[in-house]
Amino acid sequence: MNFQTLARHIIEEERKYPEATGELSSLLHDLSLATKVISLEVNKAGLVDILGFTGDSNVHGEQVKKLDIYAHDMMVKAMDHGGHLCVMASEEEEDIIHIPPHFHIGKYVLLFDPLDGSSNIDANVSIGTIFSIYRRITPDDQVATMEDCLQPGHKQVAAGYVIYGSSTMLVYTAGNGVHGFTLDPAFGEYILSHKKIETPKKSKIYSINEGNYLYWHTGLKKYIKYLQEEDEESGRPYSSRYIGSMVADVHRNLLYGGIFMYPADSRNPNGKLRLMYECNPMAFIIEQAGGKASDGKRRMLDIQPEKLHQRVPIFIGSEDDVKTVEKFMAEEEVKASK
Repeated sequence: MNFQTLARHIIEEERKYPEATGELSSLLHDLSLATKVISLEVNKAGLVDILGFTGDSNVHGEQVKKLDIYAHDMMVKAMDHGGHLCVMASEEEEDIIHIPPHFHIGKYVLLFDPLDGSSNIDANVSIGTIFSIYRRITPDDQVATMEDCLQPGHKQVAAGYVIYGSSTMLVYTAGNGVHGFTLDPAFGEYILSHKKIETPKKSKIYSINEGNYLYWHTGLKKYIKYLQEEDEESGRPYSSRYIGSMVADVHRNLLYGGIFMYPADSRNPNGKLRLMYECNPMAFIIEQAGGKASDGKRRMLDIQPEKLHQRVPIFIGSEDDVKTVEKFMAEEEVKASK
C-alpha cells in the first residue's frame, strides 16, 4: 500500500525550502480536515435532512441549498482559529470574513467556494470545494482589509480543489507542480494517487453549455463548428463532454486533456463564473500542470480584480486548444473593427 499521505507529502515538499516556516503546511492540513467532514456529509446527504433549498438566496441572487451552507460553515469553523489566516472570503458571503480578534492572526488569506456545482446536488452529480491562498499585503499590525483579498491570481501561493464523486479526491499546487490525493475511507487519510499531474498539450474533448449557442460571440460559434468538423490530420471532430459542474469538468480535462469554456455572451457580457473563487484557483492549477487559462484575450492570472464577487469569462485546459479558441475570437474582433 502507498502510505504517502497528504500530510507527509506537504512536509517533504516543505523541506525543499529552508526558509519555510511550516505555516502553509498547517493551513493545508486544516483545509484537508474540513473537506473530509464535508465529504462525509455529501456522501450521506440523501439520508439526512440537508438536501434541497433553504429558501434563502446568496449574494448572487441564487437559491442557496442546505449543503452549501453546511460546507460554508464547516470551512469557516475549521479555518478561523488555526492562527494562519488574517482574513477569509467565501462565495456565499457578500463581504470579507474577519478572524475573531481573540484568535491569533496569521499571514495568509483564504478564498473559497465551499460547494461548487451545487445545482447538481440533488441529482447526485460530482460537486466540489475550491480554495485559493494568498499572502497578506497589509502590515501585520493592522486589521486585514479587502485589499488583501483582491490580489491578481499570479500572487497565489497555493490553490486546490476537492471533488466529491465516486471517490473523494484533493488536488492542489503550491507552485511546484500539481498533485492529487484520494481519500481512503478505511482510515480517513488522503493518499497520493496522482503524482506530478501533467495535462496533455492538445485534446479531443470540449466542454461548454451549447444551449447558450445563440448568445455567443461569433468567433466562439465558428470555433465550435470547427471542432465538430471532420479532419483526421488535426484530430477532429472533438467529443463534447459537459457535466455542468466546473470542478468535475476541469478535473476530467486536467487528467485526460480538454478545454472547458464558460464564455461571456449577449446576456452575460462579463461571464458568469467568479474570478476569485473559481477561475483564479483553477487557472493556477492548470498552468502548473502545463495548461493554459484565459478570459479569451488575457491570461487569467494577470487580471487585476476590482471586486470580491467579480465575474469573468473563462477558457481553460490544454494549451493548444485554449490558444486556438483565442485565435478564432481575435480574428472576429479584427473583422468587426474594420
